[in-house]
Parts: sequence; structure tokens; C-alpha cells
Amino acid sequence: MEHAKKLRLGWFSFTCCEDSSIVFTELLNEYYFEWKKVIDFAYIRMLKSKNSLNDLDVAFVEGAISSEGQKHELQEIRKNSKKLIAVGACAVTGKPSGARNDFPKEVVEKYKDIFDRFEYSDKVMRLDEVVKVDDKIPGCPMKGEEFVIKLNALLKEFGVD
Repeated sequence: MEHAKKLRLGWFSFTCCEDSSIVFTELLNEYYFEWKKVIDFAYIRMLKSKNSLNDLDVAFVEGAISSEGQKHELQEIRKNSKKLIAVGACAVTGKPSGARNDFPKEVVEKYKDIFDRFEYSDKVMRLDEVVKVDDKIPGCPMKGEEFVIKLNALLKEFGVD
């Protein structure tokens, strides 16, 4: 049976090791056929090449923000999402990706050319330093069970069951 309403979902990844993306992919191995009935996977670049950022119900965002370009991209995601969930340690706490925020001045100077080449900001930021975050799934990586619990709550919240 096809559902009239589906949860329009996006998954995004910024500066991190993408371990929560791997957990999410593993969850798809288990839940995909159940979820595809109730979820419109609108934006998930790791799974498909044609994606839509428009009118997302929920955006799951993994990783810290390490450049102005990423900051603007995150702001665009927020603008196009009813809810934004920070996923994983880097998104929630900024670390370990933000470890360079604590580099001594001489280390920053030593790697300045690399930071400049990749247009890195002076500071790596957690998501809530850039946009409003509605909820968090901490961990490095996130716990799959916690993601499933949050996703089920979102399905109910958005009237999809």
C-alpha cells in the first residue's frame, strides 16, 4: 500500500569522518523496504545523483562547519527544512573535526597554505553556532537505535504512519 503522505528527508555531511553516514547506510540495509513506503528520500548524495533540497520535512546533518562555503550551504539547508537534526559528535560538539581550533599559533602558521587553499575558516563550528538545530543525535558514530527512535517520532510528528 502506497502512503499519501511521506516524510521528505535529506541527509547531509560536512567536515567529519562520515561514520554516521555509514551507520545510516547500514540501517538502510535493514529498513529500506519498510521506509521507502513512508519516506521520500529527497536528498541523499551518497545514494543517488538526482537530489532535491526543496521543502524538506527533516534534514539530518552530519559534520562540523569548516568554511564559509559550508556555512552558506548549511544556511540553505536550514532555510529549506522544517526540522534540522545534528548528527554525530562533530555536528553536535564540533569535535574531533574542530581540534584545529586548539592548535598553537605556530602549527596554524605551518599549515596556513593548506587552510587557505581549501578556504577553511579560522574556526571550525558546530551546527548550532551557525543555524537553529531542532534536535541532536550525538555519538561518533551515532547509535543506529537512537536514529530509528528519532525517525519514528518524526514520522508521527509529521502525520506519517
